[in-house]
Amino acid sequence: MNLFELSLKLNGFPITEARQFLEKIQQIPESEFGDYVEKARSEIVAHHLEENPFYKEFIGSRNTSRWSDLPVMHKSDLQKPLGERLSKGFAKKKVYVNKTSGSSGHPFIFAKDKFCHALTWAEIIDRFGWFGLDFNKSYQARFYGIPLGKIGYKKERFKDWLGSRYRFPIFDLSDAKLEEFLGHFRKKPFDHINGYTSSIVLFAKYLRSRKILLTDICPSLKYCVVTSEMLYDHDKKLMEETFGVPVINEYGASELDLIAFTNKAEEFILNSETLYVEVVDENNKPVPHGTPGRIIITSLYNKAHPMIRYDIGDTGVIDPKSTLKKPVLAELIGRTNDIARLPGGKTVPGLTFYYVTKSVIEDDGNVREFVIEQTALDSFKIIYVSENELTSSEKNTIKNALYTYLEKELRLTFERREVLDRSKRGKLKQFTSLL
Repeated sequence: MNLFELSLKLNGFPITEARQFLEKIQQIPESEFGDYVEKARSEIVAHHLEENPFYKEFIGSRNTSRWSDLPVMHKSDLQKPLGERLSKGFAKKKVYVNKTSGSSGHPFIFAKDKFCHALTWAEIIDRFGWFGLDFNKSYQARFYGIPLGKIGYKKERFKDWLGSRYRFPIFDLSDAKLEEFLGHFRKKPFDHINGYTSSIVLFAKYLRSRKILLTDICPSLKYCVVTSEMLYDHDKKLMEETFGVPVINEYGASELDLIAFTNKAEEFILNSETLYVEVVDENNKPVPHGTPGRIIITSLYNKAHPMIRYDIGDTGVIDPKSTLKKPVLAELIGRTNDIARLPGGKTVPGLTFYYVTKSVIEDDGNVREFVIEQTALDSFKIIYVSENELTSSEKNTIKNALYTYLEKELRLTFERREVLDRSKRGKLKQFTSLL
């Protein structure tokens, strides 16, 4: 057993048993997988109705015999003291406790029982194994945030050492700092890159500006795994061209598990083993595969805390070719709370602004990255980082594109900055409504 798995075990997380349990689930044939899902769903609901006063009160007098009649849990429902939400027999000191990033606008503290948390790691280790990456041994170039306090900083560095990772803190992504990052790639035999999408894209743009192919200076590099933020086709192509390796997309949530992961056939495979993923309409009823809707997820093995029909805050589409055992996420559209309301009464996903602007703003490579804020019903601000300030002609081109695709007479302002504000964890939110 390696150091990382040993550290999990020493902290009470039964990783060996979790990996064996996951293997048993994976061996269930497709013909019997429906029975497995039905049994797992029924058991986790029965457990929390019996052992969790918070969930019992949340259900109230509702009928629980039919799955689609179970109420959907929202993040705002969970913004109360953790002690009030834990199941009987699960004290705070005996469970895994963490908090969400707050990117949805509704941060909260959550808990997993120790077996459930070990199962999360078993799932991650399994998915990386699809590409021959040993999550615990393959040397990882890690583009993540890091606590800036002395104790937290040392703790994360120690965890990185256990996990065979070298961390590149992403709060400073200036050219000078990216050149430092590049120096590490010249000296260290990294096996793969892993981290927040926007930060890695920025590194790729820097390489492009320097006309550097990363595998020329780091030939040991095999893959790039991006996570936590939207991956656009344009950015995926850029990374693959500048890194010289395939890009793998990971979609997860700390309060749940790994949700989806790219396989070698370029399919975005949903986790059907430890989660049950649905796409629903405005009435919380499942929509047919191929139809967009809100993503809600059930954690099938978290006995410490109910995460049942939990609205993660994203919208997506499940591929029509999906099966219960092999569901495929055809499209991850964006966050449901990132909504732009327009003067004409139209409501559109906020990322629509990002998509349209992106198609215009990056043609010449001048703009390194940007975000969009809605400041009033008819007013939007584009905040950007660039080598040179956008010209009047470029600003007019962006305005005309938005008028064509969305609505005329929108008011746009532009603000050039040295760096963009990121969250405490280093994530970049591409669209924000301030209404």
